[in-house]
Amino acid sequence: MKEISLINHCKGAMGLRVLGLGPNLQPTNGLNKLQRLLKKNAFWAKSRTINDLKKCLANSDVVVSLWVGHEIVGFGRALTDGIYRGVLWDIVIDQNHQGKGFGSLIVQNLLSSKKIKNTKKLYLMTTNKKLFYSQFNFKEVTTQDLLIREI
Repeated sequence: MKEISLINHCKGAMGLRVLGLGPNLQPTNGLNKLQRLLKKNAFWAKSRTINDLKKCLANSDVVVSLWVGHEIVGFGRALTDGIYRGVLWDIVIDQNHQGKGFGSLIVQNLLSSKKIKNTKKLYLMTTNKKLFYSQFNFKEVTTQDLLIREI
C-alpha cells in the first residue's frame, strides 16, 4: 500500500510552485501533477496554465495537498486577511479517491491553519457539494447575492 502524505505548504507554496516538490521534499513534477488533477476533476479549472497556477499559488495564504505515493490526489487553498474574512478555494479530490475521507482531511487542515482558524467569516462557493460542506458548519446564504465580474 502506498503512503498517504498530507502537506501543509508554507505561504505561497514555494516548494510545489518552484521546485515541484511532493512528499518528503522530493521532486515529483508536482506543479504539472496539480494541473492534471485540476483538469481531470474540476470542470471550472480545466484551462489553468502552469504560469497561472504559479501565480495562484504564490498569492495563496494557505495551501494543502494530499498525496498517495508520488501522485497528488487532493488539493485546497485559502485566502484571508487573517481576522475578518477568508475564502476557501479549489478544493479537489481525484475522482478515484473520493469517499475515503480525503476531502474532509483537506478542509479540516485548511480550517485549522494558523491564518484561517480565527477568521470571523469564511466564504466558500460550491456547485454541488453543499451537503459535504455542511459538516463543517458552512450554511447556504439566501440573504446575499453572489456577484461576479469576469475579464
